[in-house]
Amino acid sequence: MSLRCWMLCWLLAWLAGPALAQQGQTVRIAFIDPLSGPMADVGRNSLLSWQFVAERHSGNNPAGVRFVVAPFDNKGSPHESLNALKAAIDQGFRYVVQGNGSGVTHVLADAIARHNARRPEAPVLLLNYAATDPALTGERCSYWHFRIEADTTMKVAALIDFLAGQPEIQKVYLLNQDYAHGQQLVRYFKEALAERLPALQVVGEELHPAFQLRDFGPQVQRVLASGAQALVTGNWGEDFVHLVQALQAAKAQLPLFTYYAALPGAPKALAQGRLPMPVYQVALHHNNPEGEMGRLATDFRRRHKQDFVVYATHTGIQMLGAAMARARSTDTRRVADVLGGMDFPMLGGRATMRADDHQLQLGQYISRWQPVDARHPVGAEGTGHTFVPVRFISAPVLAQPVRCNLPRP
Repeated sequence: MSLRCWMLCWLLAWLAGPALAQQGQTVRIAFIDPLSGPMADVGRNSLLSWQFVAERHSGNNPAGVRFVVAPFDNKGSPHESLNALKAAIDQGFRYVVQGNGSGVTHVLADAIARHNARRPEAPVLLLNYAATDPALTGERCSYWHFRIEADTTMKVAALIDFLAGQPEIQKVYLLNQDYAHGQQLVRYFKEALAERLPALQVVGEELHPAFQLRDFGPQVQRVLASGAQALVTGNWGEDFVHLVQALQAAKAQLPLFTYYAALPGAPKALAQGRLPMPVYQVALHHNNPEGEMGRLATDFRRRHKQDFVVYATHTGIQMLGAAMARARSTDTRRVADVLGGMDFPMLGGRATMRADDHQLQLGQYISRWQPVDARHPVGAEGTGHTFVPVRFISAPVLAQPVRCNLPRP
């Protein structure tokens, strides 16, 4: 072998070596969310989604790594979440995913930041796939927290943008759960109205204890008595199902605007009562995606007999694979360093993780509940009804000002 050939081969090996350093490694991810209690159905569907996407993309990602997602049941409790986090860290997990409950996310983000300050040689990274409190990427942002879902201000911006084209709706009622998520929805919805749609009037607002009511009849009667022409709610899980049942019992006609009408149990509730009111959802997804996402949803439904609705799980795995390839490592510090500002593929398009606050910049669909048809044949939970996209609002339209002074370790 000539000297020139030897040097060329050495150079190629040197360049390729670091890029393939993580090839074949196993990345263990701790899933900390409710797998028992009133939020268990949503939590179990989320866990299956993370595990399904992780399996599908193990080895089949730019970094060539294998992803494994392990469950830790937090029962929906911040205290149990801290216990689960300690157990995960003690078992060597350095990646955590969580999303059901912004209060839990705050507790985990704070605990992870403290752990990383004490143990800088073994930092933990948190992917938030569903908790939408803007403070998480605002005044309480953390370098180790990355949100891969739109926050409340972005979802509200999408909803206000859509309502601006519905001049027949002049009065709305806000009914939400009394914790960070519901409180923030009310706050930012009213702020956005004042700025962008002052003609639309809030004629009533109510916060109720989360996951404690079974009969929403009194709340629905107050909504109807208010003269509202639409109802806006961020309720999810059992609280959304029970609200729908009360609206059906009252034969309500006003449009319902929500974020989580496709989560487990909700479509069946919507279909069983033949709710006469229009139902709209603001979300990253709908029931009839095309291309690879459509195939993924079909395969998930075939295996688990459930709908694939937590599309942020696909975003998270795609993002981690791209970041690990760019970092040439699975080390959480190196991955965190490259995630900020990174552009990567998702849902057939592109998304950017904003470096200033670690809020993913992405668009949202407004979709409407209706019977399946030739163009949209996939029903939600096998009901014969589905969420059909009526508008897509792109990331630049939904982008919000940076409210974070991101602390960098």
